[in-house]
Order: sequence, then structure tokens, then C-alpha cells
Amino acid sequence: MTAAVPENSPAARKRRPWLSSHFVQAMLAGHSALGLAFAALIFVVCFSGTLSVFLYDLQIWEQPKAPRAATLTPRAAQAAIVNGYKQAIADKSDHDLRLVAPGAITSRAMLRYHDHETGVSGTWIVDADGRLAARLAAPWTDFLQSLHIYLHLPRTWGMFLVGLTGVTLLSSLISGLLAHPRIFKDAFALRWGGSRRLQEADVHNRLGVWGLPFHVAVSLTGALLGLSSVIVGVLALAAYDGNRDKALQTLLGPRASEDQTAAPLPDVEAMIQSILREQPAAQLVMITVQHAAKAGQVVNLGMRSPGHLALANDYFFKGDGTPLGESGYVTGSVGRRILGMIQPLHFGWFGGLPIKIAYGVLGLALSIVTHTGVTIWLARRRDKGRPAAVWERIWPALAWSQPLGLACAATAGLLVGGSAIAPSFFGTCGFALACAAAGRDAYQVSRALRFLTALSLAALPIAHIYVWGGFVGGGVDATSTAVNAVMACTSVLLFASLSSPNSRPAA
Repeated sequence: MTAAVPENSPAARKRRPWLSSHFVQAMLAGHSALGLAFAALIFVVCFSGTLSVFLYDLQIWEQPKAPRAATLTPRAAQAAIVNGYKQAIADKSDHDLRLVAPGAITSRAMLRYHDHETGVSGTWIVDADGRLAARLAAPWTDFLQSLHIYLHLPRTWGMFLVGLTGVTLLSSLISGLLAHPRIFKDAFALRWGGSRRLQEADVHNRLGVWGLPFHVAVSLTGALLGLSSVIVGVLALAAYDGNRDKALQTLLGPRASEDQTAAPLPDVEAMIQSILREQPAAQLVMITVQHAAKAGQVVNLGMRSPGHLALANDYFFKGDGTPLGESGYVTGSVGRRILGMIQPLHFGWFGGLPIKIAYGVLGLALSIVTHTGVTIWLARRRDKGRPAAVWERIWPALAWSQPLGLACAATAGLLVGGSAIAPSFFGTCGFALACAAAGRDAYQVSRALRFLTALSLAALPIAHIYVWGGFVGGGVDATSTAVNAVMACTSVLLFASLSSPNSRPAA
């Protein structure tokens, strides 16, 4: 007969879990409540964010015959600013200019001008000599970007809601870890082919653990970016008596004054050369001219330093070339360096194509984690004899409405024009929810929408080739061919999944 082990003995303490069962249950309840309350928003933001990693590649796909500038010399950058200002005057939008150089963000050079008072703006693709080669025409990519950043709501409120979604996602990740004390020990446990609920629970937990650093990074940086207006407002109230301009200057650097006296455009070529003399390895990323050709103008040169995560270190100049300091994103305090890392960490704008692909895979994993979290909860309710049949049909309809809606919107944009994108997307989402109302069960709804998504993804490259030409040759950029190939492969995988045994509910 085995002797009883005293409660306070070393052996008993060793067996005792490091988190009490009451605490674990409380965390599980909080994890479920947070996830369910924001599940739809989290899924939409995560899925659109996964595609947004390839935002500039998708711009090329939408306009594959526009020129690509491998590099942009200081002289060509100066020419682009001059040519862009002339075009901005013609479009009555000569307030601010921004030139994005090829390299860290995109493989094309682009110039954008915007007038804050009239709201008029324009974006042009720039060739290697600084000439404005073609207006940027990527309405579907713009639609995708707006969906991810502010959900097509009024911009301030939409960004706030997306930021709040990031906070909720981060809280769900933390509560999920605390609710599953064995999650790291079971990191490679996959119960495949048995109970559907256990299978999805393992997928949910494994993808959550394997991508945890990524999940935490994108949710935290997304929350900071989405809540930036709130953060600036709080900083202004706390340190600058409510003066938002001073708060912005602290965070973003010198701002242009309101002196509207006419002045020559700045000599950005000389400014770039002055930085290159001190840092020969620096690469031009971006040029922003605030209040262009006015006495109060300020130039912001973004120069990337190899070996640093920050997208660029910003150097500020008056219009006459007088230096105004730098942002410190590379050489400043820890806080300034962290501030410079937020945007590239969130969008994967560092490390080139391999990092983009990794972000795409991990972003898709985070979308799956969100989706399976709700399906697990619904399955648990059914196992307890309290099925939520309506929500079991609505949830897969909402999830599949996103890829289906975006594919249909892209096809409509190619064949009809930009005006058809929003109606196609929201109409398709409405159709998916109507399928949920008409379907017999969740399996039927999911299968039907998966089939339609596969069909739409198969049709999309065909529509693109019909509009722009063949896979190779004809002046079509190779990036667009790669995007078409990815869509075709995804379509094949979805069609294949329809005949997979795991696509059917377990008996």
C-alpha cells in the first residue's frame, strides 16, 4: 500500500500547478468573452492585414505595365519634386508633396501631392529620371488598405476601432496563454482525424504558440498605430496644455509654419548629398515637403541605415537648406528607436521578400486562430446540449465572405472600373450572410462559400490576363505574374480541400 504524500511535502509542491484552477478558469472565461465580443472585427482586420503586407506588390498587379525605377539618384529625386509640384499646381493640390523612392517599401518610385484644405490629391508613378510616367491607378488596393486601416468608416473613428481591436487581440493572446498552462508543453501535439472540436482546438493552440512573437508584435503595433490620434491627444493635454501641434512636433519632428509667402522649391538634391557625405551607405526612402514653395516649408528626408530595423531616420531642413535636426529613430534614445520600429514591424517593411512571405504566412495563421477560436466555442456549446445553430451558420459565412468579397471586388475593378469595387465587395458579403440564412447547416454554408471563393480566385487571373495581356512578355511586370500564380495555386488548393476527408464534420 502506497503511503499518502503530505500536502506540504516537496513532492506535493512539485506536482502542484503553477496557476490555480480558479485562475485558469477565470482567464479562460475572459479569453472567450474578449474573443467572441470582437471576433468578427479581429478576423476582418487580420485577414485584410495579411493581404496588406503585399500592398505595393498588389499595386503593381493592378497596373503591371507602368515603369519600374530600380533606383532614384539625388538628381532624379530633385527632378521628381519639381515635376510633381508642376502637376500639383495643375491639379490645384500644391500643399504637400511626398516622394517614395524604390527600395525599402516598394519597387516603384511614386510621388503624391495633397491639399489638406480642398482634399484634392494625386499619385504618380515616377521613372528613373524623375519624370511623372503615369498616374497611379490601383483602386482595389486602395480599397483593401482602407478596409484594414479604418474599415471604411469615418477615418478617425475607424482607426480608433481598429486600434481597440489590436488591444483586444493582444489581451486575448495573453489571457489565452494564461488559460492554457500546458500550451508550451503541448506545442507539437496534434490530435488529427478524431473529434472535430479537439482537432480545431489543437490547430488553434499550436498556431497561437508557434506564431506568438509575431502575434504579439502586430497586435501591439497595430494598437499603437490605430490609437495614435488618442495618444497624441493625451500627450497634448498632459504636456502641452492641449496644443496638438506641439505634441505632433515632439513625436514627428518640426512642422511647417503658416507663412504662405511664395518661395523657391527646396534643393533636395543638395540635402541628400549632405547626408550621404556623412553616411555613404544611407539609402533614400522618402522625401516629404510640407507647404511646398512657401516661406514656411519644411523638408523631411527619410534615409534608411542598413542594419537597423527602423524604416528610415528622418532629417529635417528648412526650405533654404538649414538643418533642423533628426528624428533619432536610429541613433536616439530607446524610446525614439522603438517609435521608429513600429511601422516596419507592423507591416513587415524590412528584410525584403522573405520577411513579407513570413508575415503573410503568420498573418494567415492569426486569421485561422481567430476563426477556430469561435468554432471551438460553438462546438463546445453543441456538446453541452445548447447549440447555437444560427451562429454556427453565420460564422463561416462571415469568414468566407472576406476572401470571396475581395476576389469579386478585384474582378469587378478590372472589368468594370473602380466604381464597382465597393458595391461588389459589400454585395458579396451580404450574399454570404444570405447563404447563412438559407443553408441547412454550417458545413453546407462553409462548403458552398469555399467553392465560390475557389471559383472566384480561378477567374481573377483570367480576368487580369484578359485586361493586361499574357503571363509573360508584352511589358507586363513579373510581380503581377507572380500574384496571378499565387491566386491560381490558392484556387487549386481550395478546390482540393473540398474533396478532403477532413473537410467533412467528424461523426
